Amino acid sequence: MSTFLVPRSIRAKIVCLLMVPAVSLMSLWAFATVTTARSVSELSQYKEANASLLNPLDSLVTAVQSERSAALRQLAAPSRERADDTVDKERNTDAAAAALRSGIRASSLDSEAVGANPADRVDQLMTGVDGLGALRERLRGRDAGWQDTYDAYNSTIARAFALKGSLAVMPGPDTASAARVVLELAHAREMIAREDALMGAAQVSGHITGGQYVEFVGAAHTQRYLLSASVDDLRAADAAPYRKILTGTAMRDLRGIEDAIFEAGNRTQDGQAGQVAASAGWSTPAGDVLQQLAQAQRQASTGAADSADPLSFDALGGSGVAVVLGLVGVVLSLVISVRIGRGLIVELTGLRNSALTLAGRELPRAIARLHAGKPVDLDAVAPVRPQPDDEVGQVGASLVAVHRAAVKAAADRAEVLHGISGVYVNLARRNQILVHRQLALLDTMERRNENPAELEDLFRLDHLTTRMRRHSESLIILSGAMPGRRWRRPVPLMDIVRAAVAEVEDYDRVLVTDIPAVRVPGAAVADLTHLLAELVENATAFSPPPTRVRVSAERVGAGIALEIEDRGLGMEQSALAEANRRMTDTERIDLLDSGQLGLFVVNRLAHRLDVRVALRSSVYGGIVAVVLLPGQVAGEPIDETGDGTEAGEAAADGTTAGLPRRISARPGATASARTAAADTDPYPGHVGAAPAASVPVPAGPPREPVHPTNAHVTEPLPPTSLSAPAERPSPATGEEPPPHAARPELPRRIRQSGPATEPSDETEPYEQTRKPSGRTPEEARATMASFRTGWARGQAVRTAPRPQGESDHGTEGEGENR
Repeated sequence: MSTFLVPRSIRAKIVCLLMVPAVSLMSLWAFATVTTARSVSELSQYKEANASLLNPLDSLVTAVQSERSAALRQLAAPSRERADDTVDKERNTDAAAAALRSGIRASSLDSEAVGANPADRVDQLMTGVDGLGALRERLRGRDAGWQDTYDAYNSTIARAFALKGSLAVMPGPDTASAARVVLELAHAREMIAREDALMGAAQVSGHITGGQYVEFVGAAHTQRYLLSASVDDLRAADAAPYRKILTGTAMRDLRGIEDAIFEAGNRTQDGQAGQVAASAGWSTPAGDVLQQLAQAQRQASTGAADSADPLSFDALGGSGVAVVLGLVGVVLSLVISVRIGRGLIVELTGLRNSALTLAGRELPRAIARLHAGKPVDLDAVAPVRPQPDDEVGQVGASLVAVHRAAVKAAADRAEVLHGISGVYVNLARRNQILVHRQLALLDTMERRNENPAELEDLFRLDHLTTRMRRHSESLIILSGAMPGRRWRRPVPLMDIVRAAVAEVEDYDRVLVTDIPAVRVPGAAVADLTHLLAELVENATAFSPPPTRVRVSAERVGAGIALEIEDRGLGMEQSALAEANRRMTDTERIDLLDSGQLGLFVVNRLAHRLDVRVALRSSVYGGIVAVVLLPGQVAGEPIDETGDGTEAGEAAADGTTAGLPRRISARPGATASARTAAADTDPYPGHVGAAPAASVPVPAGPPREPVHPTNAHVTEPLPPTSLSAPAERPSPATGEEPPPHAARPELPRRIRQSGPATEPSDETEPYEQTRKPSGRTPEEARATMASFRTGWARGQAVRTAPRPQGESDHGTEGEGENR
């Protein structure tokens, strides 16, 4: 079956299901109705034919029979009196023929209804009647014999009976049977009329020929058979007159004369039969019988016509009852089908709508609330409503049960995940406390150790510890909690960018340029630093080691746009779209994909800060990460026309004025200068600042490049903090070299130098709990840093001699820090 014939909707299927029996019942009822209506129409036509054709046709037959009898008497014994009587009978025949023609013209009888073509038989009858004119002329000229005359009238009457027989084929067994019986009785009367014509001629002539005798005997036996066989088939009301005739005096006398004629003809074999008929008085009983049979025939025809009443119970009978009952059945079927179909459609449509609402809106909304950590009332989300007791109601109850089970399972899972997240947060915070203590211990060891090799290892260990701290913060962020590091006052955007770059292992490949002088609110400092660190680390991990990663920013209409561009191999469009989805879609976060945790961290931080992060292809073949900071995050611009304590000094010495930082001192700097440099910390009373990033190793053995093994964002790399580039003396003279020949000092980690956190704001910083020594920590750190830098440069010069003012990384470092 073609697909377009198959119903698709529930309504169409139910309508088709219920319409099949209804249409079948309507078809049967229509067939019965059409059949009954056709029977009624045929009965009406029969009644019309009885009034317009049968009665005139019976009158014509009677007139022709009378004319035949008169014509045979005139032929047997011509006389004026018999000639006049013959002429009168001819006029009667012509009048009856004219009446029949008028009835035929007025009749609308359908030829198909009578089973034969009455028009042909009417034409044949009228031809026979018209042919009687020629026969009459021959009779007047005494040019016709009795046989020709007898046969001509018999032929005309036979055509009349043929027409009558076609009209008697009417619908209904009772009506058709009555019409056939009446026709047979009309044939019996015709036989008696033939006997009368033959015996009338013999009576006036006194003798009968052999041919006339044979015709007489045949007619007599035929009429006796028809009368005895047909009367019993009539209805009781119509059979009574015939039985009265058959038992009457006239019929007994007629039968006696017939028997006498039979005896005379058998005995003498000559014309004695005519004398018997004349002596017995044939004309009187024959005329009476013919008259009585005509009346009985007319009564029987009228009864048959009355029984053909199309509106009577006898006519309609079982078919009429079937039509009425069928109509009632059709109406009931339609009403029941409509009610049942409408009920099923309403129930199934409601069930479908409930299922769609459950699957597309209610269940996802409840699960989203549970994922967001919001409480969900099971009875409000999936209420138990009363359902019908039928199968559709049971399906609806099952859907409600499934809905409640799904919500309950999601609530249980959310509760378990919330508990697990709490455990992870607790463990991460404990790990942070240990990391902070470890950083403090490393700081102490760096101060009191002046061995360059050991300092190298201590700084590496310090850097790795800082990376561990960022991993712990990432775990807290993914668990839905807030990291402990926070600032109360705005911080310049340049400080945040440099702090983020310092938390990346390959910080020396990152070039920061064109950062607008704006402050970021303190509440957003830690999250923004972490977000930028993830993106910068992503750029360095997926670009070749010799290439640079550029970080720039500019003002746009919606705030500040930060761009982090690498020159790696890039990503396919599908992978790029999936990465953007992971960073923007807060509903679909799959933490099971451990290779994409960096993207999820960016997602959480961007959602928390209300910033937009997007990745796009770079013209250099790599990827550009765009971070759009809205106005509430970018904050107010830094006043560059003030007293020079913030932006002016930062621009002069290359440091930042916002974040706490470790001071890098030149070798040979005085203690007072170092102390003054230490006093430039803009937040001496900052609460909750934990140890910041460690100092990266600027020289020494080359570091192995990081080879990412997973997606574009890999496991976060160790964070560091950038500090101001230190000046170095000229190896030859001890004087400060020109700016273009100096290699800026690489950033070093100091305690509370970057966005960090302590377990709580009330916890006293580690440095404040230690017993003060003879010199400040900043002075000791500056001394060790200068010592280490000189040692590294000396080692580089000894192993690979260079022209004055250059080292292994001198030129590159200078370019990167411009």
